[in-house]
Amino acid sequence: MFMKTKNLTASVSKRRAGRPRAFERDDALDIAMDLFWRHGFDATSTNQLTSAMDISPPSLYAAFGSKEALYREAIAQYQKRYGAFFSEPIGADCSAWDAVERVLLGAAKQFSNPSHAPGCMIACGELQSSADNAFLIAEIAALRQDAQRAIRVRLEAARKVGELPAVTDTGALAAFYAMVIQGMAVQARDGASLARLKRMASLAMHAWPSK
Repeated sequence: MFMKTKNLTASVSKRRAGRPRAFERDDALDIAMDLFWRHGFDATSTNQLTSAMDISPPSLYAAFGSKEALYREAIAQYQKRYGAFFSEPIGADCSAWDAVERVLLGAAKQFSNPSHAPGCMIACGELQSSADNAFLIAEIAALRQDAQRAIRVRLEAARKVGELPAVTDTGALAAFYAMVIQGMAVQARDGASLARLKRMASLAMHAWPSK
């Protein structure tokens, strides 16, 4: 159902002909992002990366510095390419209810899209890792916490203007919707369909506090 890394590599190789060197680096980063997204940092070896990217280890280090630096660039690439489902609704000029619903429905569509790896590289990323890479766990956890804070800021603004009841615990509500998003990502990795994820999103909206 999902595009295999070797197919992505072949596709990228076709695009390389006649392309400037800068584009080759971007293509290699796309391949690395796909591998990290599917397998995580620890389970993706340097040999896997260099083989899929069709470069030597010295070339990888020359281009990206280290496996850790490559992973960070891959995360940034993911946010740039696939983060709009969250950032656009949260920052949109609409009600908080509409914003959160759009985030959840966008997550359902994004996480189940068969054109790339399932789930979310950040929501599911580095939940477990070796002690040597604890700093990466902390960095990805910080990104998840940033998203939860963004939801809370939007909910708190809604509470202040009367869109939510004055007694609303915006921290708990933000944590709930962040939990739903992360759960949807895990469900998508386990094969949940778009229809099933949209149903989860709909059910989650029933937790919205009534006035």
